[in-house]
Amino acid sequence: MSKVSVRYMIDDVPTAMHFYTTFLEFTLERDASPAFAAVVRDGVRLLLSGDGSSGKRPLPDGRHQVPGGWNRVHLEVTDLAAEVERLRAAGVPFRTEDIVTGPGGAQIILDDPSGNPVELFQARR
Repeated sequence: MSKVSVRYMIDDVPTAMHFYTTFLEFTLERDASPAFAAVVRDGVRLLLSGDGSSGKRPLPDGRHQVPGGWNRVHLEVTDLAAEVERLRAAGVPFRTEDIVTGPGGAQIILDDPSGNPVELFQARR
């Protein structure tokens, strides 16, 4: 396998494609909107599954797959403070208000347009 794929349940695929390609430096790999799109960045393939896609079909027990939760894509950045400033200026909503620092580095969590979390991380130098 040459890529890791992560599937996110998406409310609006065109809006999600715009978000990931405009703000988080992903490249569009496949556009089958409004049901599905795939975007890539540094070997990670993010599958954006909207209504009508096979990945977002109801489960056999009738439950619907929805966006959200706390599992997340983890993107490394070189200047976390600058990224936060840039994204806040663009109106991107953050799930956590402040940058949190730990033994390995610093992080903050933002939400994509459907409410899926994305972690921005800067390693300790």
